[in-house]
Amino acid sequence: MGGLFINQSLLQSCNTFTPELPQFAARVTRKVVETAESRHNLGKNEAARHKVRELGRIIVGQSTRQDRLKGSRQVVSRLTGALVRMILVMMLVVMPSVLLVGVTTDTKQMVSLVALFLGLLTFVEYNATYPSLVEFRDAPPFNRMRYLMLFATIFFLSMIARGAAIPSSLTQFADAIGSLIGNAMDFPYSPVRLATLMIANDATADQIAALRTAAGMSYLISLISLSIFLILLKAGRWPRHDQPFNVWINLPTFDPSAGGDVVARLTRDARINIALGFLLPFLTPAVVKIGSAGLEPLVLTSPQTLIWTMTAWAFLPASLFMRGIAMGRVADMIRETRAAHRLAEDGKRFAVA
Repeated sequence: MGGLFINQSLLQSCNTFTPELPQFAARVTRKVVETAESRHNLGKNEAARHKVRELGRIIVGQSTRQDRLKGSRQVVSRLTGALVRMILVMMLVVMPSVLLVGVTTDTKQMVSLVALFLGLLTFVEYNATYPSLVEFRDAPPFNRMRYLMLFATIFFLSMIARGAAIPSSLTQFADAIGSLIGNAMDFPYSPVRLATLMIANDATADQIAALRTAAGMSYLISLISLSIFLILLKAGRWPRHDQPFNVWINLPTFDPSAGGDVVARLTRDARINIALGFLLPFLTPAVVKIGSAGLEPLVLTSPQTLIWTMTAWAFLPASLFMRGIAMGRVADMIRETRAAHRLAEDGKRFAVA
């Protein structure tokens, strides 16, 4: 009986041991497999992270390369624009000397020197990142309108003066338009009547008529240019809404830290410019009359002097008008921006409350 009990115990132990051995082996195998899978997953995760890092480096490199290309394109564009503007300014200065007949060599050399100086000044201003003298550089078409007004005035006045020596259809047309406008505006205390007082008292009738014609043509061009600018302003084309408008870059001569509210100062400067633009056509003849005391009448009525004097007489008031209107527009934009920010802040406070 004792042996039988021992054998049965051994059989039970064997029976209980034999199924546990495969289960233990399965658990060990499962752990090995899980460990291998976890290592495999870690390898996958590390590979994915490595790929993400490489992708990030590629994206950063591409963005940096794109930024560099964009910066180089901006530099090239600014340089090209500055060169084009320099050439246009030089062409504007030398235009009367090229179109007029009988200009001496010394006059041409002096005009070329002035044209080179003004061209270099324009190139430096437009090639620089931040301008120092030119206003509204990044707000077209303000300066383009002023240049076109100046170009048209000098061109038509040069053609009128050229018609005295070499008449043509264009010179006769310009002379007829200038004479018509000059005679129509030649009434007491008018700008054209005051402009005829700039020459000497012993000037001939032809000299007075030539000055009246030049005054009429230049005044007509300035009025047309000012009207076009007002139309663009009212139509919402200036300043453009699709481009950012930086007040401090477009008004480099305006000091925002001088004291007082910026909007109030811009409004005041706008009114001053408009008032000067209105009074300048009446004040210029008196200034020229006083400044030309002692000079010969022939010098005052020479074609070159007549062209540049009449151009300045008509261009400066119109330019001041445009500057005053533009500064008033900038003041309105700042006021509207402040009102929009105030409304946005009030809306946030109301939402929080």
